[in-house]
Amino acid sequence: MKYLTTFVSVAALTAMAGIANAEDVNPAVIFDLGGKFDRSFNQASYEGAERFKEETGIDYREFELQSDAQREQALRKFARDGHNPVVVAGFSYGSAMETVAAEFPETDFAIIDMVVDLPNVRSVVFNEHEGSYLVGMLAAMASETGKVGFVGGMDIPLIRKFACGYVQGAKAANPDAEVFQNMTGSTGAAWNDPVKGGELAKSQIDRGADVIYHAAGGTGIGVLQAAADAGALGIGVDSNQNYIHPGQVLTSMLKRVDVAVYNAMMDVQEGNWSTGINVMGLAENGVGYAVDENNEELITPEMVEAVEAAKESIIAGDTVVHDYMKDDSCPVS
Repeated sequence: MKYLTTFVSVAALTAMAGIANAEDVNPAVIFDLGGKFDRSFNQASYEGAERFKEETGIDYREFELQSDAQREQALRKFARDGHNPVVVAGFSYGSAMETVAAEFPETDFAIIDMVVDLPNVRSVVFNEHEGSYLVGMLAAMASETGKVGFVGGMDIPLIRKFACGYVQGAKAANPDAEVFQNMTGSTGAAWNDPVKGGELAKSQIDRGADVIYHAAGGTGIGVLQAAADAGALGIGVDSNQNYIHPGQVLTSMLKRVDVAVYNAMMDVQEGNWSTGINVMGLAENGVGYAVDENNEELITPEMVEAVEAAKESIIAGDTVVHDYMKDDSCPVS
């Protein structure tokens, strides 16, 4: 091999490496509880994998969890079967990933919403508080009552991170705004309980909230439904959910999980794989808010101007949005 390298051009070697890497691509994605068609977090993962498949013609394997006990089993099976990369969506995979990735050091793994410090793991985390700040501003500016709401899924620091950013943004737009907050539960079932989500949203509406943001996975479908039924406005999360109730969803806080999944698969395919922590915030277009034909009449030019100015201020570091994951307190409430 040393002899050959003296005669083979650098370009040829690069091409050969690319082919070798392409042959190793056999991707798999494991969704979190709530199912791949939750129209939110999991569906974003699915759409990223589908985009990779459409662009490359390379298929992927997938698995939908039915219980927490399946996390480690599914990871190990895909790794044992030679899938690469193996991508998991959800912080709850942290422990299983630490175990299985150590067992299969030659396999490339990616985990979304959790940091796993192993040499073959890419950890993708998002600045959800930044995107939540922007939709909080929009909520306060759209509200006629001065009262807005937030419904979270599982009561964990990550979802408190969404809530805190949302409150801070609402208060930035209207210092007198009142923000109601409820969490759905303390177990994984909190991600897939649209009935409970609807009940919590209705209770906030009964108290005067006329705009409600959810960060609750499949549970959020009930939140958006309750808001639409009451003539209030909902705010979607993760995926663009404006289409679910056109004209009744003010906007959606975009969390580009689809990009994270797509990048993981494509980077292995192209030989550009890297590990470590990958942070996706406003500056990286990892979070944002959605405006399309379903909500454009709800978002005024003045609202866009204010939010875009806030976005630039956050990116520049002039406006600091509190990160609940780094300091489990919220300076505004």
